[in-house]
Amino acid sequence: MPLPALLPASVPALVHAEAQAADANLELALRVLPALAVILLAAALCGRLATLVMQPRVVGEMVAGVLLGPTLLGALFPDAQAALFPAEVRPVLYVLSTLGLTLYMFLVGAGMDHDARAPGELRKASVLAASGILSPLVLGGAAGLVLWDSLSRPDVGRVEFALFLGGALSLTAFPMLARILYERGLQNSRIGRIALLAASIDDAVAWCLLAALSAVHLGGGTGDTLRTIALAAVFAVVMLGVVAPLLRPLGRRVARTGNLGAGAVYVIVLVPLTAGWITDAIGVYSVFGGFVAGLAMPREPAFRAALHGRMMDVVSTLLLPVFFAFSGLNTHLGGIAGGSALLMFALILALAFSGKYFGCSLATRALGFGWRESWAMGAMMNARGLMILIFINIGLAQGMITQELFAMLVLVAVLTTAGALPLYKLALPERLERADARKTGSAAPVGAAAGETGFI
Repeated sequence: MPLPALLPASVPALVHAEAQAADANLELALRVLPALAVILLAAALCGRLATLVMQPRVVGEMVAGVLLGPTLLGALFPDAQAALFPAEVRPVLYVLSTLGLTLYMFLVGAGMDHDARAPGELRKASVLAASGILSPLVLGGAAGLVLWDSLSRPDVGRVEFALFLGGALSLTAFPMLARILYERGLQNSRIGRIALLAASIDDAVAWCLLAALSAVHLGGGTGDTLRTIALAAVFAVVMLGVVAPLLRPLGRRVARTGNLGAGAVYVIVLVPLTAGWITDAIGVYSVFGGFVAGLAMPREPAFRAALHGRMMDVVSTLLLPVFFAFSGLNTHLGGIAGGSALLMFALILALAFSGKYFGCSLATRALGFGWRESWAMGAMMNARGLMILIFINIGLAQGMITQELFAMLVLVAVLTTAGALPLYKLALPERLERADARKTGSAAPVGAAAGETGFI
């Protein structure tokens, strides 16, 4: 008897179904890979062009994401964009971008240094952080109250909308600020230490605000909202009070050996992914879990250096460009081409710039710094970089903001980030940087070509 006749009738059907599934998976992979190749190529090209004009690479990568969206590629070559980014590919890009954001925020949290090295430094950083939060939060919140009728979704309350806009404008691109200071040898200077500590406080407060807003927006009721906030607080306490001490031996071992072994890497990757899954289940988005997981990591400088050296290149080179592209696919700049929309965008941009720049500059001056250092501080704190893009993408994904406001805030991110380094160098030329570095004993080279950096 032939072999097929000996098999149950369901077996050939099962084999056929498995073959079809394999073909579908292969077809999806063959659609995703060209999209990734184009994304990475555009990010590399635009990033290189940005460095040629003395801008951070991230500015070019953000612009690349916008160009791949409906603003340029979709407008000039709609068929090509539809072929590159069909509907079935976008969920894969979303998963990759979420994974990248969770790991990136984990690295941001792990890189934060809360140690104050001189008497009064924590107080000064707290004053600067308060000015960096309150000024844009108040100005952005006031704009949100005024623009609620024009820019908000109907299911979002006026106060919730105002707090979201103010929170987005209060962010500082902490990793970008850190990279400016490290590349220019000012990380151990008086201005550098206070700036890093203040920016870390700023961003931590902004993420806590976003977590609360997410809980309110998705909670569905007062009881659900309070439960979500309470669970998020319990999660943070457990991570910082229980998980962090358990990880300290790992930090000491890495500090002693100078490298991360395979076992350590497994643990380090599993912690933020598990934390992200837990916070997503709670209802406050996975990047918050990644950020808190980073704060729970060992604080030894050798451990943090090894962690960033092992993970940051992969995250920033492969996964973050996918996030920029996914953001670009949701950015419709044509929607803000009208006169009233442009006026609203100009108002938001002006308040975003003045709130951070002047608020932080004047606060720095009040703390006893010179005017040049104060204006340089305002320029650094005013950059928003990737942080605001993460913030507004969460808002868009959770239905807290409209596509129109999202596009406006993408432009705010690009313009404030692009303006940071020129304003900084105008306020604090290299000769003054060298004098400050010699005064504080900072050993790193000063005046590195900032255009060659890849800070975020």
